[in-house]
Amino acid sequence: MRWMVPVGVGVAFAMLLYGTVAVFLAFDRNSHSASDTLRPFLITMAPVWALAVASGSILLRRRGD
Repeated sequence: MRWMVPVGVGVAFAMLLYGTVAVFLAFDRNSHSASDTLRPFLITMAPVWALAVASGSILLRRRGD
């Protein structure tokens, strides 16, 4: 495996963490209760994380060459 693939996945993971925190702060800015923050946050970020984990596992999978 080339070294660029794990480095790229690591950079993408760091950007995903930063984006997750930014989205949470955006939802938390105008909320009045925990459910006003958590429900839209989970609805928004769960598919993003599922796609990120799936694509990362595909990219890091060893090929049977």
